[in-house]
Amino acid sequence: GPPGPGCGAAGAWVPGRPAERRCPAGWNEAVSAAAGALQAGGLVALPTDTVYGVACLAQDSGAVRSIYSLKGRNGAKPLAICLGDVERLYRYCQVNVPEELLRDLLPGPVTLVLKRSEELNKDLNPFTPLVGVRIPNHPFVRELARACPGPLALTSANISCQASTLTVSEFQDLWPQLSLIIDGGPIGDIQSPECRLGSTVVDLSVSGKFTIIRPGCALTSTVKILRQKYSLTQEPP
Repeated sequence: GPPGPGCGAAGAWVPGRPAERRCPAGWNEAVSAAAGALQAGGLVALPTDTVYGVACLAQDSGAVRSIYSLKGRNGAKPLAICLGDVERLYRYCQVNVPEELLRDLLPGPVTLVLKRSEELNKDLNPFTPLVGVRIPNHPFVRELARACPGPLALTSANISCQASTLTVSEFQDLWPQLSLIIDGGPIGDIQSPECRLGSTVVDLSVSGKFTIIRPGCALTSTVKILRQKYSLTQEPP
């Protein structure tokens, strides 16, 4: 069906082609083009609820290697997984908090760090028993995640240690390595530094406790929910 309110048509285009080839795709066409590119092992840039991201299929080890090399990482900095819905989380993570807590924070600009399950690709973040999970509050990403088998691996669309990006032109240096770019227009307020903080990352892997790994853009509301509503104890990072 047509996009809901607030979701303009996404422009889907293949980098490296003349500008005339950038067709503003309809919503469904953009979702299926992106799903096709991911299932072919490609990397797709897309808008999220915080900053632009680059996604691949988390269960595809070759694509995971491509995303590590795109970021200029040695693989020691973990990639998050991205899902369309809270109920899909139980397959890839060991959850030791109430489902209501998950639903209070997700979808939203928060990454929850949980123990990973055996189901998750061993080549994704092989150095840690934990995994960060994102369900962005962005209809395009959620729709795309639902259209793909298994979770997406998601990282911000920038080279490690450089600023995160709020428009597609800001990550031009990565375009040659991408199969497809979904241009959702500028995200948030380009002038505001808060917008570039990315998601708030919180470790919930230890029962009864939480640790803020990255303050991000939703710190205050996240801490309030975890402390006041669920009486979790905040541990220092």
